[in-house]
Amino acid sequence: MNTEYPQSPPPPPQQSRVSLPSAPPRVTYAIIGITVFFYILQKASEFFLGYDYPAIFGMKINDAILAGQLWRLLTPLLLHGSLMHIGFNMYALLSIGTGMESRMGHARFLILYLVSGFAGNVFSFYFTDSSSLGASTAIFGLLAAEGVFLYFNKKHFGARGNKALGNIITIAIINLAIGMSPGIDNWGHIGGLLGGLVFSWFGGPRWEVEGVYPLLRLEDQHNMRDALIGAGVVIVSFSIIALLKFF
Repeated sequence: MNTEYPQSPPPPPQQSRVSLPSAPPRVTYAIIGITVFFYILQKASEFFLGYDYPAIFGMKINDAILAGQLWRLLTPLLLHGSLMHIGFNMYALLSIGTGMESRMGHARFLILYLVSGFAGNVFSFYFTDSSSLGASTAIFGLLAAEGVFLYFNKKHFGARGNKALGNIITIAIINLAIGMSPGIDNWGHIGGLLGGLVFSWFGGPRWEVEGVYPLLRLEDQHNMRDALIGAGVVIVSFSIIALLKFF
């Protein structure tokens, strides 16, 4: 006689936690500190000398760039026009930059910030003759980099990652719409967005889970070489755009 015994249900799949790469946001804090210092310098120059000399010698002025003052494609990142201007940009940098730096590491994050700012100022230089200053060109690059990161690593975050990616796209669209208001350099924002996107596509974090359970870890498939390639693509591409303005 055959006796059948009820089979026990299979054990539920085990879930494991994988530690995320993390680095203290030293570069983010340093950028904020340096930018605030330059804003204080601007205000001191206005108070004691009657003119904002840091802005006069550092903001994006097309005629000055065409005369050979190429540093103006980068120095506007350090300069701001009002307390609200710098306050909003530094808050955005703190909000986005701390997480992005922890995932990218210090060097890659700094490169991202600089090439995004460069790309934004080149776009502004090419498409508008208005003078401009501010770190928002680089902030938009960070926003694009966050979107690229979520896109390439969405399998690690599931539905939460898709929602976060949707939020990033919505924020970018809203801010670009706001940038259509008079007095806002939206070309700089678009250029920064493109610069951050291109850099992150080549050199941003792409995580893969490696190891054997339970000793799992996230390994970044991109390294500093990839980041330098991404930076090179941005610098060369946008330098060509700048040269077109000269000729």
